[in-house]
Amino acid sequence: MTAGTAKELKVRHLDPKKRQGLVVVITGDGKGKTTSALGMALRACGHDMRVGIVQFMKGDMYAGEWDGVKKIEGDIELLATGMGFVGLGGNSFSFEEHREAAQKALELVRARMAEKRYDLLILDEINNALKLGLLDLDQVLSLLSARPFELHLVLTGRDADPAVMEIADTVSEVREIKHAFRRKIEPQPGIDY
Repeated sequence: MTAGTAKELKVRHLDPKKRQGLVVVITGDGKGKTTSALGMALRACGHDMRVGIVQFMKGDMYAGEWDGVKKIEGDIELLATGMGFVGLGGNSFSFEEHREAAQKALELVRARMAEKRYDLLILDEINNALKLGLLDLDQVLSLLSARPFELHLVLTGRDADPAVMEIADTVSEVREIKHAFRRKIEPQPGIDY
């Protein structure tokens, strides 16, 4: 089936008797956590849902999704609030600067949730931010408990905290089997960033 033919065919649309938001955690050491979440954003656009993406770590190096979401005819807001990955790739910002940016991102998420601005909200790399101490566990748990009932919340990043995974409705682990980086192949546009 090619794009556009779904309207020509008679397709079934599932409609749950009860709609409720889910908490989804995508974690692990493999490649594809953000990519999976972006796939959910694309799918949500197909259902005319409003999507928010807050990137907790990304912000100092270009990522293709920044311009990619602009090309999708959907309601997606992407906010790269981070200052990069702490101590990686020549990142020169101090831990305190990274923590301040993550704290501001968390406040932004709280405000957007209170406004009920989105149907799906992706917190990209929030697991990393928590593991690195840019956020505190009680802050993330409080955020999860304040989530509006109908809001889907997706948390990505390595090293998801067990307490967060316990609360989640769905947890997926992306496991590395093989990665081009290990063979000294540089990150490639459209695949790695």
